[in-house]
Amino acid sequence: MSTEMTTRGYLTAALVPLGEQWKRMRRILTTKVVSQAKHQWFYAKRTEEADHLDGGPGLEEEEHVYAIFTILHYLYSFCASDFVPCLRWKFDLDGHEKAMKKVVEIIDKYHNPIIEERIRQWRIGFKKEIEDLLDVFIILKDGASNPPLSTNEINAQIREIMIATVDNSSNAVEWAIAEMINQPEILEKAIEELDRVVGKERLVQESDFSQLNYIKACAREAFRLHPIAPFNVPHVSISDTTVANYFIPKGSHVLLSRLGLGRNPKVWPDEPLKFKPERHLREDGSEVVLTENDFRFISFSTGRRGCLGVTLGTSMTVMLFARLLQGFTWTAPPNETKIDLSKAEDSLALAKPLIAVAKPRLAEHVYRNL
Repeated sequence: MSTEMTTRGYLTAALVPLGEQWKRMRRILTTKVVSQAKHQWFYAKRTEEADHLDGGPGLEEEEHVYAIFTILHYLYSFCASDFVPCLRWKFDLDGHEKAMKKVVEIIDKYHNPIIEERIRQWRIGFKKEIEDLLDVFIILKDGASNPPLSTNEINAQIREIMIATVDNSSNAVEWAIAEMINQPEILEKAIEELDRVVGKERLVQESDFSQLNYIKACAREAFRLHPIAPFNVPHVSISDTTVANYFIPKGSHVLLSRLGLGRNPKVWPDEPLKFKPERHLREDGSEVVLTENDFRFISFSTGRRGCLGVTLGTSMTVMLFARLLQGFTWTAPPNETKIDLSKAEDSLALAKPLIAVAKPRLAEHVYRNL
């Protein structure tokens, strides 16, 4: 999950991820949107969404998610106009601009009416209480009591947050469950921890997370072994620097290999290609976290350009993962003994969406309370 401003013209509209404007947007996100105070304030909203895990998407949801994942596909892809910007509008050699325009129009079709109506409600005084992040963006004021964000900037930031949160957690959870079905002993350990910490008479809550070290170790292992993309989002070196034995000139485009880091046998000598959550448990029994500050793999990045929403991303990942494991038993489909862990040809996702048998493992009244 990364809230770095992207460079695609259609994606961020009027936003330019450079200089004072970039710093202003990052400051707003850090202090007003993904701060620790706001994280605590939106606890009830996160709990409400966690209780909505059951049920499937409709046609509108499918179209919306398709558009977001298409943007992510192009975000990670090579585009000639990123390096020669004058090619963007005249030639569109890669066809990326046409594709991006189409999917952003889909997103705007759903977002714009909601954003414009919410702005109108605040302007006429119909709405007076903050309920969600959109309200936070709308009522922001600068030192002169003026709104610091235009409607286009609010729209761009909403897109950014959705793009930053939609793939990393879901990809890690899908891979983790697939791996654990193939290694039932790991699944049993995770279930044992959930039953011991939470029990079977209520569902997992965020207050349980600190005690779910094995669950978080499984999530970390999924981030390590099965990253969402081969590389991180490109960064540009702002000055000459040397990292290890490599000299990086100012202006260089820097990409880190997620696979190279997470599967490096010098860093992970104990069967680096095998899913082994125990490697993330600490000998002193201290709490396991999903962040990796030493860049042994990339989960939420680190440093000044690290993910602003790491706390939110952690909560989303652990809640989704823990609820799915607690609520259901998971086995391979009938007539199959294992899940096919083959990767897709054009991405690092599973070649085939995970299909497994899920059976309720809690009392009926626990689900009925949702």
